[in-house]
Amino acid sequence: MTQRRPTSFDIAAIAGVSQPTVSRALSGNPSVSEATRRRVLAAAEQLNYKVDKNASGLRRQQAKTLALLFFEELPDHSEINPFYLSLLGPMVRRCADRGYDLLISFQQLSSDWHVDYEDSRKADGIILLGYGDYLQHRPRLEKLVERGTHFVRWGSAAEGEIGATVSSDNEQGGFEATTHLLRQGRRRIAFIGTGGPGFPEVQERWRGYSRALRAAGLQPDEQLRADAAPSEGDGRAAAAQLIGANADFDAIFAASDIAAIGAMHALQQAGRSVPETAVVGFDDIPAASLASPPLTTVTQDARRAAEALIDTLVQSIEIGAAKDQVLPVRLTVRESSVL
Repeated sequence: MTQRRPTSFDIAAIAGVSQPTVSRALSGNPSVSEATRRRVLAAAEQLNYKVDKNASGLRRQQAKTLALLFFEELPDHSEINPFYLSLLGPMVRRCADRGYDLLISFQQLSSDWHVDYEDSRKADGIILLGYGDYLQHRPRLEKLVERGTHFVRWGSAAEGEIGATVSSDNEQGGFEATTHLLRQGRRRIAFIGTGGPGFPEVQERWRGYSRALRAAGLQPDEQLRADAAPSEGDGRAAAAQLIGANADFDAIFAASDIAAIGAMHALQQAGRSVPETAVVGFDDIPAASLASPPLTTVTQDARRAAEALIDTLVQSIEIGAAKDQVLPVRLTVRESSVL
């Protein structure tokens, strides 16, 4: 029977500190006192613990690499949220400006990616994009925190969520999109987007939509809400569902551009013209301006978002802490919502 290899958790138990403190001590992080560092090193020596040459401080000094992890839930792997793709170029440039390389990896949501990246020491820190249901994967984010892993998420910075987060002002975007439709004389505005607390970005957009309706003396109607992931197929199906149910609506606010484009296709297939039925999306992906008609949308600044993700992660790595960032959005009006 082979002896189990000692871990940083074993060191933490002997030294009487937390595992993240062990990671910081072994990495040379200046936030750890010299007395604590000596205690951790003594425990590591007692266990004959060997620090990976690519790990911790050595990793930060030599590798200078950040890992961007994409997660995709679609079974045929046919689609990636185009907004995420728009972040890649600005991320690579920002990494170069900060003296880091960027490692891009696609992960299966079912895999133990949180263990793989911590144990393999492939990168100094992790950027997480598109990991699906937040509640389902929250335990893995908690593991990253326990291990002292530096990571940043693109998502929602609502109270109680885990890790440093960069996000757009989703609620304000939903409010502005819906207010625009109301000013166009629309009163029966459908909402298309993935529901449930596991998708906080969409929930924030729904809250903005609901706030705008109430400000106009209207109440959100659950019969005008249809579930849709950010894909053309889901957006098409959601709009077809509303049409098939004979829902009375004169506009659609979709929580993503790609779903909004799918919704426009369904409307046109059913003989309903756009903007006679107005459509507004969220993201401002390149395809939005090329749609027929061009799509009104809430614009997220991809360059600013990419730079904020890199800067937040580098701050976490080099200083030991990072603050959430909420980025402003703006409404870009095109032909899909104006008669």
